[in-house]
Amino acid sequence: MSLSMILPMSAFALAASISPGPVNLVCLTSGTRYPLRQGLVFVTGASLGFIALFIAVGLGLYSMLAVVPGLQEALRWAGIAFLLYLSVRLFRDDGQLPEGGNNEAPGFMTGALMQWLNPKAWLASASGIGAYTNGHDIQQVILFALLYLPICWLSLGSWVYAGAFLRRYVHRPAVLITINRALAILLAASCVYLLVE
Repeated sequence: MSLSMILPMSAFALAASISPGPVNLVCLTSGTRYPLRQGLVFVTGASLGFIALFIAVGLGLYSMLAVVPGLQEALRWAGIAFLLYLSVRLFRDDGQLPEGGNNEAPGFMTGALMQWLNPKAWLASASGIGAYTNGHDIQQVILFALLYLPICWLSLGSWVYAGAFLRRYVHRPAVLITINRALAILLAASCVYLLVE
């Protein structure tokens, strides 16, 4: 594969990874609430979960959705339910920053699972593979996935770092509650978008 294909693939991966979405909002929240290390564990799970989804879509999982009746609808509803659950938890947060780092931050498996239930991840996988690879050439899919992995990790990680930067300025619980509720409403709004589409 030539450089003329690698550059557009990388640009697509960056645009799809860094643009706001449910996973990005959870990364931002993790950065404001938990130690950086815990946020990056979530980022690693989300990045690897996305790459697994990307390769699965490249291997034909997306076409299976057209064959199995109700599977796409079931995934859609599972994704909406999971995102609403996360937004309710975020909305109800008390604004107290954890002291010892033992609090329950979203972890590796939450990040990986969230990508499989994230419609943005499905759309990015299907459109990227459709636009930049020959669906029957697994080597192109693997190369694209290898390009995508560091770009996705760095993009999501930048949201965690942005949250950590905000954390320096959030010392009062009332301010953090306001930020968390705004992010929770944005996360729930993404569910409304999924319902009407």
